[in-house]
Amino acid sequence: MATLTCTASDLAPLLATATTALNATALSEFLCGRFNTISTKFSDTTYAIDNTYLLFSAYLVFAMQLGFAMLCAGSVRAKNTMNIMLTNVLDAAAGALSYYLFGFAFAFGAPSNAFIGRHFFGLRDFPSVSGGDYSFFLYQWAFAIAAAGITSGSIAERTQFVAYLIYSSFLTGFVYPVVSHWFWSADGWASPTRHDNLLFGSGSIDFAGSGVVHMVGGIAGLWGAVIEGPRIGRFDRTGRSVALRGHSASLVVLGTFLLWFGWYGFNPGSFLTILKSYGDGGTYYGQWSAIGRTAVTTTLAGCTAALTTLFSKRLLVGHWNVLDVCNGLLGGFAAITSGCSVVEPWAAIVCGFMAAWVMIGCNKVAEKLKYDDPLEAAQLHGGCGAWGLIFTGLFATEKYVNEVYSGRSGRPYGLFMGGGGRLLAAQIVQILVVAGWVSATMGPLFYGLHKLKLLRISREDETQGMDMTRHGGFAYVYHDEDDPSIKPEFMMRRVEPVNDASPA
Repeated sequence: MATLTCTASDLAPLLATATTALNATALSEFLCGRFNTISTKFSDTTYAIDNTYLLFSAYLVFAMQLGFAMLCAGSVRAKNTMNIMLTNVLDAAAGALSYYLFGFAFAFGAPSNAFIGRHFFGLRDFPSVSGGDYSFFLYQWAFAIAAAGITSGSIAERTQFVAYLIYSSFLTGFVYPVVSHWFWSADGWASPTRHDNLLFGSGSIDFAGSGVVHMVGGIAGLWGAVIEGPRIGRFDRTGRSVALRGHSASLVVLGTFLLWFGWYGFNPGSFLTILKSYGDGGTYYGQWSAIGRTAVTTTLAGCTAALTTLFSKRLLVGHWNVLDVCNGLLGGFAAITSGCSVVEPWAAIVCGFMAAWVMIGCNKVAEKLKYDDPLEAAQLHGGCGAWGLIFTGLFATEKYVNEVYSGRSGRPYGLFMGGGGRLLAAQIVQILVVAGWVSATMGPLFYGLHKLKLLRISREDETQGMDMTRHGGFAYVYHDEDDPSIKPEFMMRRVEPVNDASPA
C-alpha cells in the first residue's frame, strides 16, 4: 500500500516532463494512489471510531448490572441480600455462555429466515460483514443479561438457586434472542430494517427495546411470580396487602442512579455507529446529533415520570416516598426506550407523565389480584414497556423516522403526528407477539420447575432467609458477637452467687 508521505522530489520529475502521455499517466497513477491511501485511512478511522463508540456503550449497559444488583439488594429484606446479589452475578455469567453458544446466533445469525438466525453459533465464522464485529456481540450480550436481570427481581426472596440458573440460561440463550431477531435483525419478519415485505409497510419501531428487552424480562418475571405465589406474610388472612419493605433505601437510590447512567449506553448506544452524516454531509447535523437528542429524550422521560410519581403518590398515600420515585423514574426510562430516537423532546415529557400513571395503575391491579413482585418489575418493565411501544406509534415524527430508518421512502410514522395508524398497528402487534411468545415459553418452564419442586424454597428457609439457610451466613454482621467465626472455643461466663444456705 502506498504511504501518505509526499515530497517535492517525488513530484518534480513527473511534473517536469508531464507533456508526454506516458508521464501524464504516471502522474495520474501517483496522485490516485495517494488519494486511495487517504480514503482507506479515513475508512479505517470510521470503523475505529464507530467500534470504540459501541464498545463504550456496551460498557455502560454492562454497568447497569451493578445498578440492578444494588436496586435488588436494597429492595429485599436483609436476610436475602446475599442471595439476590449472587443471582445478579450469575445472570451475567450464565448469560455470557448461553448467549455465546446459542443466543447471538439465534438473534443475528444472518443470512437467515424470518423466524430465527442460523449462523455464528459459538461465534464461528465471526466477525463478518453481515454479522458485525466483536463489539456488536458484546453490546448485544449486555442487553440479553439485562432482560434476565429484570426477571430475577420479580421472583426474589423465595426462589431456589438452581431455578435462577435454568431460567437465566434459557432466557438469554433462546427466548430473548428469538424476539430480538424478529424486531431487530435485518431478516426479522417485523423488523423496521427488513429489506422487503415490511409489517404494515413499516415494521415495528422498538429502537432500544421497550418490548424486546423490558417486556420480555417483565412478562417472564410475571409468570415466575404467579406460579410461585406471593411471599409468606405479603397478604394477611383477610387478603389485605402487607408491605414487606426492602432493608436499604440507600442501595435503591444508588442502584437507580447507576441504571440512569447506564441508560445513556442503552438508548443512545443503540445507534451502533456515530460517524454518519445525514443528507450530503458537511454540516454540524448528523447521527451524532440524533444520539444527543436520544440522550435528551431519555432524560426528560425519566425525570418527568419521577416527578409525576412523587406528587401523585403524595396525593394518594399522604407522604413523599423516595422508593416510589425511583421506580417511577425507571418506568419512564423503560417507556421511552422504544421511541427515544424518533420523537421530539416535548413528546418525551408526555411519555414520562403517562408512564408514571401506567406504573401506579399496574401496581393497583397487582395488589387487587394479590400478585407479589418485590421490585415491581413486571409492572415497571412489562407495563411501561408496553406503553412505550404504543407511545412510539402515536408520537414518532416523520423526519426522525426517515433519518434513523433510511433507505425506504414513505414510511408510516406516529398517528398523532399525521402519519396514519399503520405504525401504531405494528406496535400493537409487537405487544401481542412478545406477550404471547414469552408466555408460551417461560410459563411452561416455570410451571415445570414448580412441578419438579425446583422453583420455590421451603417455608422454613423462606422464614429464616436464604442468606443463612442457602448461602452460609448473612450479608451483614451487625455485632461482632453475632459472628460465630470470631468466637473463642471456650468462653468465660460470669459466676453467679449460689444460695446454698441449709434450712434451719
